[in-house]
Amino acid sequence: MNGRVLHVVGTRPNFVKAAPVVAALGRAGCEQVLVHTGQHYDERMSDVFFRQLGLPEPDTDLGVGSGSHARQTADLLVALEAELAARAPALTVVYGDVNSTLAAALAAAKLGIPVAHVEAGLRSFDMSMPEEVNRRLVDQLAELLFATSPEAVGHLAREGVDPGRVHFVGNPMIDTLLTHLDRLDAAAARTACGLPARYGVVTLHRPANVDDPDAARAAARALAEAAAHLDLAVPLHPRGGAALRAAGLVHAPGIHLLEPLGYVEFMSLVRGAAAVITDSGGVQEETTVLGVPCLTLRTTTERPVTVSHGTNRLVTAAELAPALHKVLNGSAPAPAEGPPLWDGKSGHRIARVLTRWLENHD
Repeated sequence: MNGRVLHVVGTRPNFVKAAPVVAALGRAGCEQVLVHTGQHYDERMSDVFFRQLGLPEPDTDLGVGSGSHARQTADLLVALEAELAARAPALTVVYGDVNSTLAAALAAAKLGIPVAHVEAGLRSFDMSMPEEVNRRLVDQLAELLFATSPEAVGHLAREGVDPGRVHFVGNPMIDTLLTHLDRLDAAAARTACGLPARYGVVTLHRPANVDDPDAARAAARALAEAAAHLDLAVPLHPRGGAALRAAGLVHAPGIHLLEPLGYVEFMSLVRGAAAVITDSGGVQEETTVLGVPCLTLRTTTERPVTVSHGTNRLVTAAELAPALHKVLNGSAPAPAEGPPLWDGKSGHRIARVLTRWLENHD
């Protein structure tokens, strides 16, 4: 088999999704290049994830960093075009829906390099979300589309995507979770963070919750009200941390502000939590598999399977505290089983499709 595969990652969710794919392709003897765009550049948001997830050191770190959507995407396009032209891969693999994903897919397409999109077909149908714009555009550019749920396959079919390009493979993020499950020590993580025996975990970073000062204040008030029912650990994402601090969250009783955590530390906290409050897509998926009640501070989700198969519920800021009270005083059972193909073998399935494609395109 000939043909180099170039992976583009830029943020911590990308790293979690890429790890099982890179490992499976490595076992298959595939030549691989790993490009880190540097969209997440803090050591606690980047380097520690590579170490903990067993990802190889990136062959290139573009160091693009933060900025407005337009500036960041433009910088990514310029840097990735040069990298792709120099590496000349047979296939570029992109993950998720961040700006690095869109820029890599667009740069590759302009150079005539086929694109594979891991986590294709997710739709929130909310075009005010930058991620929704990104994922829709990437799916139009991709040669191979790897879907994590039957709903995603259906979305792509309705958009006219050739079914022969779509592969339902399950969720590689869950591969990573199941691989590291034995390392997730909830008691040790709780002690290290100074939390009581019963606690919740919060992660907020979506623009709708943190970019607008009024929305950030509403989120901070809702979290302060929720903390009256349950101590809340809040690892501060660089994107949302400053906004939530400015909104007064630092002064709320029962709120434990934490620095960003590595994958193992964060997932250990989540595993032992009485409830999780989030606006992250990945956390909705991980809590579904762990059976931890999840309250998603959004009006839409591109992952409805977490609601239908899991313990997830969408809430507004006004609904958050009452919903948490209900969760803590209820007895919602954990799902008997996770969504279909969320079985820890998605990376293998993706690698099998990719190697077959490479063999047919020598």
